[in-house]
Amino acid sequence: MLNRLLAPLFVLASLGAQAQGTVYRCPGPPVLYTDALSAKEAHEKGCRTIEGTPITVVQATKPRPSVTAAPASDGARGAEGRVDAGQQRARDDERRRVLQAELRQAEERLANAQRDFGNGQGERRGDERNYQKYLDRMAELKDNIARYEADVQALKREIAKLP
Repeated sequence: MLNRLLAPLFVLASLGAQAQGTVYRCPGPPVLYTDALSAKEAHEKGCRTIEGTPITVVQATKPRPSVTAAPASDGARGAEGRVDAGQQRARDDERRRVLQAELRQAEERLANAQRDFGNGQGERRGDERNYQKYLDRMAELKDNIARYEADVQALKREIAKLP
């Protein structure tokens, strides 16, 4: 769209530089600047002359070429853009180590929540004089246990996917 708006200015600038005749500005949805009309045609179309009017030329910015990702310079990628086997093995080992650490933490959280829940018979704390507070805490622990169990299962599935 920018090019469509700036094109008349470039035509006008080139026409003004060549000084080949009268330049007309013709109304319309796309405003047209031209010197290809005779005086009679310009009058019929409602065009007006712009001789003596200062001309402003706006330079359009050239679109930047798209930058593509450069291949790794450390030689880790092969000619076809693949990661070499040694580096992939190292990545897989690191991922397995991280997932196993997360699994241990999730299992600890699950064990603590199950211990606190005590099969729905958890001990009441001193700040739970109101029985409803105790019930709310037990319901929250039950929800946490379900969530922690789902986390543990998801982590085990992720670990099983690794080569």
